[in-house]
Amino acid sequence: MLLENKTAIVYGGAGAIGSAVARVFAGEGATVHLAGRTRGPLEDLADAISQAGGRVEVAPLDATDRAAVEQHADAVAQRSAGIDIAFNATSNDDLHGTPLIDMADDDVLRPVTKAVTTHLILATAVARHMIGRRAGVILAMGGGREAIPSLGGSHVAWSALAGLCRQLACELGPYGIRVCWLLSPGSPDPSGDDPEADVTLLHRRPRLEDVANVAAFVASDRAATMTATEVNLTGGAVVD
Repeated sequence: MLLENKTAIVYGGAGAIGSAVARVFAGEGATVHLAGRTRGPLEDLADAISQAGGRVEVAPLDATDRAAVEQHADAVAQRSAGIDIAFNATSNDDLHGTPLIDMADDDVLRPVTKAVTTHLILATAVARHMIGRRAGVILAMGGGREAIPSLGGSHVAWSALAGLCRQLACELGPYGIRVCWLLSPGSPDPSGDDPEADVTLLHRRPRLEDVANVAAFVASDRAATMTATEVNLTGGAVVD
C-alpha cells in the first residue's frame, strides 16, 4: 500500500474531488481525517470508507477559520503522533460567465483571496506539526492554465495558489516537507465521457479516480523528491 500507516487530512472532504481522494487514501492504507463545513455528507462518506475497511474520522470545519483549523490540526497530530499528508480540495467561490471588464472588483478578487487565504491557513497549520518530524506532504488542487474567456478571477486565483505553493516549498523544503499542486482542466469528469474533451490531446478529461490515484502517488514516499511541482492532469489541454 502506498500510504500504509500514514495520517492524512483531506480538507473539503465531502466534495467530489475531496471524497474521491479520501477513498483512495484510505484504500492505500492511510488513516483519513475528513474536514469540511457540513457534518452530514462527511459522515456519509466516512461510513462508506469504514464499510470498505478504511480508517476514517470526521470533523466539521471552516477552512477560513485559522483558530479552528489549528485546533483541529493540533488534535489530529496529538491522536496520531503526527500529520503526514494534507490535501486541500476546498472551493474558491468562483463566479464564471462574465468578462473581467464587466465584473465588480470584489467578484474578481473573491476567489483569489479565498484560494490564498485558505491554503495559507491549512498549510501553515499542518506544517508546524510536520517540521519537528522533518517530513510531510502538502497538496493543493488547482485549475488549468489554458486560456478560456469569462472565467472571472479563477485563473488569477490558480496562479496565486501556484505561487504560494512554490514559496511554501522553498521555505519548508529544508525540513523535509514537500509541497505540490495538481493541475486539472476545470472540474474532473466523474465518468470521463465528456463531449468537450476533444480540446485535450487524450480526448478526455481526467476522471475523479485519476485525480485521486495521482494524489496518492504524489503523497507517497515513491514521490520523495517531488516538490514545488505542478502535476499536470489535464490530458494534454495544457502542454508544458
